[in-house]
Amino acid sequence: MRCAVRFGPLFWTGAVLFGAGAGALYGLIFGTVHPAISAIYGACTGTLLLAFERRLILSGIQARLRRLSTPLYLAGSVAAYLALIVLGNAVAGSLIWNAGLLPETLVDLMLPSTRVVLYSLAVSAVAGFVLRMRDLIGTEMFVNLLIGRYHRPVSEERVFLFIDLVGSTSLAEDLGDMRFQALLGDFMAALAEPVRRCRGSIDDYIGDMAMVTWPLERGVRDARCLNVIRAIREQIDRDAATWQARFGITPDFRVALHCGPVVTADVGVEKHKIAYFGDTVNTTSRLEALCRELGETVLVSSDLLSRLKVPPGFAFEDLGLRALRGRDQPLGLFALRSGLRRA
Repeated sequence: MRCAVRFGPLFWTGAVLFGAGAGALYGLIFGTVHPAISAIYGACTGTLLLAFERRLILSGIQARLRRLSTPLYLAGSVAAYLALIVLGNAVAGSLIWNAGLLPETLVDLMLPSTRVVLYSLAVSAVAGFVLRMRDLIGTEMFVNLLIGRYHRPVSEERVFLFIDLVGSTSLAEDLGDMRFQALLGDFMAALAEPVRRCRGSIDDYIGDMAMVTWPLERGVRDARCLNVIRAIREQIDRDAATWQARFGITPDFRVALHCGPVVTADVGVEKHKIAYFGDTVNTTSRLEALCRELGETVLVSSDLLSRLKVPPGFAFEDLGLRALRGRDQPLGLFALRSGLRRA
């Protein structure tokens, strides 16, 4: 089973409502047009801008912009936003003209004024900042920080997935520091969309390793915590030609999966972070190190696997009970034997 698409009807409904609300607010503030009319403009323009921001349209342009220097990136982003604002207004103006809602000519209805452009850019900047902050620390963590859920420590059960880049030391020596950091950055970026589709949250980066988590019920539902591994493999393999052209390799990875109780808390003063404490996190870290020692691609604890309905195509070998450093009781481990294929 593939992971459900994250950007479904809910996203598009939210994008339309956000744009319409921003447009209606423009009508209320400036009073030059009825809020209902400005809501139509806002819905069309806002949907295009949010779709661009989420890389659902013009993703190739987004990728090229991100490789530019900061001044060129900002100039290119503003130019893209301006083009989409003009396009959004043209679409909305055409709809309003065809519906006969206003007496102006088609050209007048389609062309945005300077004030409309500046207002749209300002709203886009605020929305983009919020989305980038959400992307920076993860959707779930961002929301939890906003609502103060972990202002006091909370005991909960979570699924933890630790994923790291295979051969990072030798790759750093072969590629050099700068190219290796570019490779590592691209590898971490490749995790984002599969994790998002599988309803997970990338909560931390530690060296060449990323920590992905789910609340227990969400992570085991539809075996999302397993399906995300396959989704990551497919994401990387789809771009194999690009990886080879840029770095001469297609990245491999190792994964450790475990679940259990943790204490979750908002820590820090000037810089806040939601952190997880407890044996579950330490055990997952030990499993990730054991992957290296045993030469395994994926290790899953028996605690987690017993809670999952294993999807078709996945097969595991029982490695029996293993003693882990810092843990009193041995832990049952399973190694993945099939389910990930190279393109």
